[in-house]
Amino acid sequence: MPAKTGKQYIAGLKDRPREVWIRGERVDDVTSYPGFRNGVNSVAALYDLQHDPKVGKDMTFASPSTGDQVGLSFMVPKSEDDLKRRRQMMANWAWTSCGMMARTPDFLNVGITAWAAASDYFAQDRPEFKQNVLNYHEFLRENDVTLTHTLVNLQRNRSQSVVDNLDNQVALTVMKETDAGIIVKGSRILATLGPISDEIAVYPTRTHLIGKDAWRQAFSFSIPCDTPGLKFLCRESFDNDRSHFDHPLGSRFEEMDAVVFFDDVLVPWERVFLLGDPELCNNYSSNTHALAHTGHQVVTRTVVKTEFMLGLLCRMVETLGSGGIPHVQERVGDVIVYLHTLKACLRAAEADAQMDEWGVMCPSREPLVAARNMFAKTVYPRLAEMVQQIGSSSLMALPAEADFDTPIAPEMEKYMSTETATAKERTRLFHLAWDVACSAFAGRQVLYERFFGGDPVRNAILLYENYDKEPAMQRIRDFLERTD
Repeated sequence: MPAKTGKQYIAGLKDRPREVWIRGERVDDVTSYPGFRNGVNSVAALYDLQHDPKVGKDMTFASPSTGDQVGLSFMVPKSEDDLKRRRQMMANWAWTSCGMMARTPDFLNVGITAWAAASDYFAQDRPEFKQNVLNYHEFLRENDVTLTHTLVNLQRNRSQSVVDNLDNQVALTVMKETDAGIIVKGSRILATLGPISDEIAVYPTRTHLIGKDAWRQAFSFSIPCDTPGLKFLCRESFDNDRSHFDHPLGSRFEEMDAVVFFDDVLVPWERVFLLGDPELCNNYSSNTHALAHTGHQVVTRTVVKTEFMLGLLCRMVETLGSGGIPHVQERVGDVIVYLHTLKACLRAAEADAQMDEWGVMCPSREPLVAARNMFAKTVYPRLAEMVQQIGSSSLMALPAEADFDTPIAPEMEKYMSTETATAKERTRLFHLAWDVACSAFAGRQVLYERFFGGDPVRNAILLYENYDKEPAMQRIRDFLERTD
């Protein structure tokens, strides 16, 4: 079928209920439950954008199988222009949530597309796995499947190494192989968007490698979220069933994070992509270049999120009349630097893109890694802090929307308005600032961005070990040998 609509996405969730638990309650219908309902509607809005008269043409391309218009994130890029076109599509989706929803479907769409282009990699494990990957990519593309993933095993004891310390009783483990497929049992974290996705992909992440003896934890597969034995245990929802005025972000963009339990789950053979080879599992991300393509999506989103934060800070400054204060100007100036540094990394990744061994135009990985690490460790935590510093007491003096319909409303207007905003305009703006920097939703955003790309220390170790430092060191050797 062609690119789906939001209505079709919601209907698919209703038709295939999954086992979801939250606050001691099993959720029968995630599309109507208050803690999920608005997040579902926000994902639905992404799919509706594919049919928008203004931008729909930028969101889709002709399917190589049917000729129907399908999601552009499933396109195999063959040129720099293709990368730019795909980036515009991803930016359009990112702006629908102001960059606050990190697990929009395009993230995994571009990753699985890279797998399909590099399908010969999977054939090294078993020949039939190549066709499995190709078939799955086509299935995702032609049905516009909403896909999430879960990558990390729970551990009883955290290792200092990039190699995880796995326990067969806790980590997701292959229990046996059958004629129908493999049986897996155990747990995984963290399935963001899991309860409101159609399917879930399961594979290792580069920051949590598996040891050579962990062949029972070495696999890659994908299954529907309503598969028997698959259970989602959710954290508390940040959608408090309040108005968009009071919680403008939390009431819209709850993408939900969940621990996933696998209770003797059958994975059909046609859905298995790797099995039993730790080396292939550990290296799939770099060798298929999936990491570069998902990084392209991530940095596109972080550019959007940073620009949103710049706009918010500038609007706060304008409302409070604090634009003449030097330290305020300095902080906003820093945000402008952050924004254009991220944009430069994104542009460099596209400008330095090269055709890889699989015939795919692959964005340069190094600028994307630099941008992701900088955003996680420095930029976003600092942006949230700046909102707190510039907002100051205005973040605490926040009446609710309902207060404007009470006898005290005239006094609120008299005392809480500014030279550039009415009391209600000011309050609406600072409710947004609160949801960015102070609410439970805001705290999750900072935590999520810090660890979105994995443990920052492990990332630094991997960067140190894998980066080609020789050219820089050779320049030092050459300088020290100079005699002039």
